[in-house]
Amino acid sequence: MNRVAQLHERRVYECRLTPNRALESLDEAEEFARDRSMLTRTADCSLPSLFEACHEEAYAPGKGGFAEWPATKWRWFGELSNRPGLQALKIHNGKSLLVTHELTPVLDPICRAELRRMERDDPQWARLLGHLAEAGPSEPEDLQTELGLKPKELKQIRHPLERCGAVLSRAVVHAVASEGNVHASELARWDQVFPEPATGRAQLDDLIVHGVRAAVVAPERELRKWFSWSWRFPPDLVDRLVAEGRLERPETGWVALPAV
Repeated sequence: MNRVAQLHERRVYECRLTPNRALESLDEAEEFARDRSMLTRTADCSLPSLFEACHEEAYAPGKGGFAEWPATKWRWFGELSNRPGLQALKIHNGKSLLVTHELTPVLDPICRAELRRMERDDPQWARLLGHLAEAGPSEPEDLQTELGLKPKELKQIRHPLERCGAVLSRAVVHAVASEGNVHASELARWDQVFPEPATGRAQLDDLIVHGVRAAVVAPERELRKWFSWSWRFPPDLVDRLVAEGRLERPETGWVALPAV
């Protein structure tokens, strides 16, 4: 068996791509997330996917959208994101990516740089970010009232901020006597969730290496599309990582971590 075939076989096992490796419990799903360090919600690239690893029939097959999520395990992604040491971000080109806090030192310089850029580049972004800095983490309904925004207007402002990692959202639950538990969301700046700055420059090198490790083996053409910051991906990035011995090309068009 050649090197690429071995890597694909290992990927099938480690990313739980066969039904006999299906996740059976939320605790097992947490172990999977911590082992891989990053999970997409649905399968859309070589990065490991939580829902793909569940191997559960969709709620309503063929109807698209949320109906294609696992029938009973669709809550797992949100529940995992509220567990200690795990965080859901929209940095997968606007889609959710579950990451472990071990990746915070890698993400921090990038997200702080994006926070500064977005405060500088757009007055609406700056207004929302400034309000969060003063008021602290806030629910969307409060932000709409305090900033005089309609729901659609707030959505248009927050989406690029979340996409680039400047703003994070998390689920919160309120106990209301007349209604039971009411589920809501809360928005916060990156530097409110992770107040201690990490050292290092804002570059994608380390994050790409972590992504390749998570995927085990991946098409080289995919790497630029994994994260929102495509402008931070220099044309020679993969060549440089290979030259430094941090990645290898086991076959033309494929990348993996070097064999130990």
